[in-house]
Amino acid sequence: MTIIPPYLHKGDTIGIICPSGFMPMDKVETCITVLKEWGYKVKIGSTVGNQYHYFSGTDEERLADLQSMTDDDGVKAIFCARGGYGLSRIIDKINFKKFSKNPKWIIGYSDITLLHSHLLIRYDIASLHSPMAAAFNNGEYHNEYVQSLKKILSGKKPSYTCPSHKFNKTGKASGRLVGGNLSLLCHSCGTPSDIKTRNSILFLEDVGEYIYNIDRMLQQLKRCGKFDHLAGLIIGGFSDMKDTTIPFGKSILELIAEVVDEYQFPICFNFPVGHSNENYPLKIGANYELSVGNQKVRLKEQT
Repeated sequence: MTIIPPYLHKGDTIGIICPSGFMPMDKVETCITVLKEWGYKVKIGSTVGNQYHYFSGTDEERLADLQSMTDDDGVKAIFCARGGYGLSRIIDKINFKKFSKNPKWIIGYSDITLLHSHLLIRYDIASLHSPMAAAFNNGEYHNEYVQSLKKILSGKKPSYTCPSHKFNKTGKASGRLVGGNLSLLCHSCGTPSDIKTRNSILFLEDVGEYIYNIDRMLQQLKRCGKFDHLAGLIIGGFSDMKDTTIPFGKSILELIAEVVDEYQFPICFNFPVGHSNENYPLKIGANYELSVGNQKVRLKEQT
């Protein structure tokens, strides 16, 4: 049974860190303000606004900041301000002994997928694939996606709908929700953070990749058996895709549909999760029900 961390109450402290790429402090300020307006206290980690070349600090600095937040009994959730790249350089050095006894929500997506997968496979602890700090900027914190994060943190069970897509495969599925960024899931294959997908609902998203590279990564998941015993599959946003000088010959959704065509489980395309404003927060490790109909799709956390 997956461990669900305690939900938050007004007055609880949320720690904000950048465990991977650099993010300027001014890009985080709106997020800090809104979290306080929601009734939470905020503790700013040393990596927020810090820079070491591409990263938010040296490996040692980023590790120390993340370790400090995981060990701090006063911090009830850890909000990753951005992804980027860098967690794989430190993931095996994090000591989760104290965290596993008193788990708290880890919040974020993109590179944070590695941390989500690691927590689930190594410690069976749920976490939140969720909008990060940039999603709060330019008034976007009013949208339903960021507001859904507010609801989840307080303990409300999510239920989302989206329109049907011509590539969908209809049906119903239930199971533990796993997944996240396709690049990071492939990056984890064969490592201690490699996810198990049997009888699960898998969701995938990515950004800024060449179409042929998405094909290569999907073929890798297929060869690793990640699709063999799925309950259901959710294809999220695949934004800012690039093509080669000699075109690949298919759109990104045509490609994905072709790769998974042989499977009979329910499949949903264009679900609003990924590198865009349309990014619903999802509890990785929680049990969900996926209903793919002819007119609409519903993804609902089971009670």
